[in-house]
Amino acid sequence: MIGSIKGKINFKTEKYIIVDTAGVGYKINISPDTLSKAKKIGEEISLWIHTHVREDAIDLYGFSDHQELEFFEMLINVSGIGPKGALTILGVASIETLRKAIGTGDISYLTKISGIGKKTAEKIVIELRDKVGKEKEGSSLQGELDAMEALKSLGYSQSEVREALKKIAPDLDTNKKIREALKVLGKSSS
Repeated sequence: MIGSIKGKINFKTEKYIIVDTAGVGYKINISPDTLSKAKKIGEEISLWIHTHVREDAIDLYGFSDHQELEFFEMLINVSGIGPKGALTILGVASIETLRKAIGTGDISYLTKISGIGKKTAEKIVIELRDKVGKEKEGSSLQGELDAMEALKSLGYSQSEVREALKKIAPDLDTNKKIREALKVLGKSSS
């Protein structure tokens, strides 16, 4: 199995990159977070790899840090979550926020993810809650959801909002989250 790859980026899309290593181009599916860290075509990149073997294909999934790889592997061990679904989940929020959602059993946060229904969200919580650690019952992600909805109502896309919220401290109250996210969004548009 391939555990990591280091090479030059030959091609880049929103879902995968092709990395040239010793004359061989590897197609590597990547998370949105890793995509944002991926350099320009022709530059060197180093990725942690999960090799997914199926009957009809061998797919590579790349991550910029080992923590993201481990969380991805936890997600794909949940029945009903495949590698593409796990990448979608990782694209929604930071790993810390996802751990908090799972640890508190916040199914409403998980169902906001495209393709994740109530039953799948419940499965994720049941199967991963002990692995990510239980959070205090009073802890809630409602502020994160409120901030996300407020920013979307201002005309920002869901992906822009997610990226901005990943860059700010998760323990801020809703109003401060919105203000900080607007600063991040303002910098990225200028």
